[in-house]
Amino acid sequence: MHLTIFDTPVVNSLLRVLSIGFLKLAGWKVEGQLPANGQKCVLIAAPHTSNWDLPYTLMVAFALRLNVYWMGKRQLFGFPFRHLMMWLGGIPVSRETSNNLVAASVEAMKAASGPVQLVVPPEGTRNKTRYWKTGFYYIALGAQVPIVMAYMDYERKISGLGPVFQPTGNIEADMAAIKAFYAPFKGKNADQFNAG
Repeated sequence: MHLTIFDTPVVNSLLRVLSIGFLKLAGWKVEGQLPANGQKCVLIAAPHTSNWDLPYTLMVAFALRLNVYWMGKRQLFGFPFRHLMMWLGGIPVSRETSNNLVAASVEAMKAASGPVQLVVPPEGTRNKTRYWKTGFYYIALGAQVPIVMAYMDYERKISGLGPVFQPTGNIEADMAAIKAFYAPFKGKNADQFNAG
């Protein structure tokens, strides 16, 4: 995994203080903490319904002292923003080509020597979608790391880390349990989120 802003001690510390201050002023409450077995994990990022999700996610990551990497559409990484987005933990994803992103993510997580929390939005888009993509599940299963259910509820202004979920390999039962956890949360554009 490449170096990010989370690997930059002075900047990281400053942004943590600023993030905590901004979130408090904006009325947000940050809950939970990274579990002991979560130094390497997949963080579900849901609901994902707005461009505002990324800055809030980064602020919550600073507040909780996480070392996150996140997947974003490759268009976000165009000139002149590529280096900035990569430094913020971004990993460009091409939706148009069928590449083996899951296998590459599994190998990257296994090879990483330090903490890696990979943030994956299961919807795969900010737009309304009926079905969740299962890449996050297969990355966790393949890398043998837990899934930590991270959330952002714009209605109640709470965000944080929920329970740890260890994938069993029974994807139907596991996805039903995961979606049940997310059902009460409201995204910024609540009508675009479907955890059913």
